[in-house]
Amino acid sequence: MASIQCHYHRAALLLPLKCSTASYPRRLLRCLVYPGHIPLSPFERTFLAAGSAMMALVDPRRGDMVAACGETTAGFTLINLRDAMLNSPEGRRILKDRPRVNTNTLNVERLKSLPDNTFGRAYTRWLEACKINPDSREPVHYIDDPELAYVMQRYRETHDLYHALFALKVSAMPELVLKAFEFANLGFPMTALALGASIKLKPPQRDRLWREFIPWAMKCGSNARCLITVYWEERWEQDLDELKRELGVWDPPVGCTFDAVPAAP
Repeated sequence: MASIQCHYHRAALLLPLKCSTASYPRRLLRCLVYPGHIPLSPFERTFLAAGSAMMALVDPRRGDMVAACGETTAGFTLINLRDAMLNSPEGRRILKDRPRVNTNTLNVERLKSLPDNTFGRAYTRWLEACKINPDSREPVHYIDDPELAYVMQRYRETHDLYHALFALKVSAMPELVLKAFEFANLGFPMTALALGASIKLKPPQRDRLWREFIPWAMKCGSNARCLITVYWEERWEQDLDELKRELGVWDPPVGCTFDAVPAAP
């Protein structure tokens, strides 16, 4: 535990929440390539990757540690995803426009007024059911290339859209199911590492996770279009079933979804 606490305190020092660029040495200021960027040496990156991974496994609710682990272990995955976006007409427009998913860019009231089986309405029902705020995602700090940093931010901000696409809850089991899907579809090492948290599930849940849900996630994620290339903001009015067919995805086994999300009055 002392070792874990040591990693936590070291990682906390690297987070920008309580510091400003005014306190940075001049040599580091020259390395900052976007607001909030924190340049790391190879040793610091390795240290933060190990420490954040351990802290995330100890307490998966630590969003800052999960985010730090994702960034410091992304490696060539981000390059591959950027290249996939460049090879897709939709993906290229995303890289050009750099849309964001937050309360400043979303017209939630308009999305609530859409017909029941549209993707936009399904997303707002999911937000309401899970009591989630679109602003809950951590900003990117530890990726040096600004374009790759945006790819990471895009993944992070569209993660909840994947939840809504499959009507997945936000409890432990559905989150692990989605992490497995994301590993198969996007390839982030962090999403595979997260499956280690399955040890905390009750034995019957863990057995069903690996027997039913992980096989679905790996097959569906592998067969689906790379979701980082989807311009979700242009899909709000699309029929949900049609969207799933287009993306090549299908619903997970019963047990980790909202089986009966209330329709709009």
